[in-house]
Amino acid sequence: MHLLSVVLLILISAPIVIVGAVFSIDNIRGTSLNRSSFPEGFIFGTASSAYQCEGAANVGGRGPSIWDTYTHNYPDKIVDRSNGDVTIDQYHRYKEDVEIIKEMNMDAYRFSISWSRILPKRKVSRGVNKEGINYYNNLINELLAKGLKPFVTIFHWDLPQALEDEYGGFLSPNIVNDFQDYAELCFREFGDRVKHWITLNEPWTFSKYGYADGISPPGRCSSWQNLDCNDGDSAIEPYIVTHNQLLAHAAAVNVYKTKYQASQKGMIGISLACHWMVPLYVTELDRHAAQRALDFMFGWFMEPLTIGEYPYSMQSLVGSRLPNFSAIEIKLVRGSFDFIGLNYYTSYYATDAPELSEARPSYLTDSLVILTSIDEFNDPTLSLEKALADTSRIDYFYDHLYYLRSAIKLHFKDLYVQWHDPRDLLFCFASSDILCLHSSFILILQWSWVECKPISRQKYKPTSASLAHAMDVPFIAKFWK
Repeated sequence: MHLLSVVLLILISAPIVIVGAVFSIDNIRGTSLNRSSFPEGFIFGTASSAYQCEGAANVGGRGPSIWDTYTHNYPDKIVDRSNGDVTIDQYHRYKEDVEIIKEMNMDAYRFSISWSRILPKRKVSRGVNKEGINYYNNLINELLAKGLKPFVTIFHWDLPQALEDEYGGFLSPNIVNDFQDYAELCFREFGDRVKHWITLNEPWTFSKYGYADGISPPGRCSSWQNLDCNDGDSAIEPYIVTHNQLLAHAAAVNVYKTKYQASQKGMIGISLACHWMVPLYVTELDRHAAQRALDFMFGWFMEPLTIGEYPYSMQSLVGSRLPNFSAIEIKLVRGSFDFIGLNYYTSYYATDAPELSEARPSYLTDSLVILTSIDEFNDPTLSLEKALADTSRIDYFYDHLYYLRSAIKLHFKDLYVQWHDPRDLLFCFASSDILCLHSSFILILQWSWVECKPISRQKYKPTSASLAHAMDVPFIAKFWK
């Protein structure tokens, strides 16, 4: 797979929070880092998503999303039985949050729009919720007033429940036109001020967790997998959902480029997820297994976006269960981006597993690879005081920034040739990870730790964020998990 002329939006996988004490980076590592260490125009920011941070689930005319339904109807599937009804209440406290972002010396804030907040009746033709439009206008205007760039994600997994009920959401090709209409509404209402659009956040995560193992909404998978799913087919549905996500993305990009980009002068792309895969053993079989694992995660989306078809390994192993693109669809999907976002979290060891060819078909085994990793340590008895003294996270942030800077210094000349403007080279975002989806909604992993009690919802400042002020630069952080 060759990734040519791609602007990367990097989101690195560690938590980040607010500034506390001040100290010198030189005492932590031998090399000092500051903004001058990075190219001019390099953008640092923080990120969130609507369901994770807005709250106000039943306020301002918002309709329910599949996450609302899932957390309320199946609370046992969330570790602490919590939900996103309130979270950090950014809907009401957005000015406070924007001020925090500004105080952290950020350049930008990436947030997502709640589809069901601006289209509670699921389609543009059935009416637009002006209260929802006003909220996002107010947020965007507040960011701009503070000198912060808004980066807007159009879809971050919170599909309107009404579309899921009407035709199965992303299982149906009907979603393509509805998503295009929704995206166009966003361009029309906000595009005069928003210059960076992200159509989909981590479509792999939505397909895999929602339709292969069913641990996220809509919670579908094959019953024989014994994963406590509502319904589904893990051998077919993940591939259909990915196909329709790619077509919906391409349709949104097409309408932006043909009707809005020339006048609004913005950029549009997509944010993908990818774990790194390391051969478990130094053998040719495991080397190929690692490549297949990458194909089934990253190539599943990146190859259609760059060459117009799915990876050969997927075509070979999945066969007729893998949808095909028509000639017209290939033209729409191929090259449908101004930049590619890359969210990464961890690495896995990959080993060849030919025995999986005898298993019942499922996306989870189709690659004929077994992946192994080590889970992060999680101490549920950890006190707030100890949790705030997160010095190991400082090392994590510094190391990532150091090696990112080194990569830019080594390859910047080549990258300059590929991009028209070196200032559009890279954007590094921290993510707010306000709600730990897939498991719990208690932990707050970035700007601050929030004490989830009625009325107060007090925010605390952990040690690790002090690195931001020490460097005069904000940090890269975990996006979901």
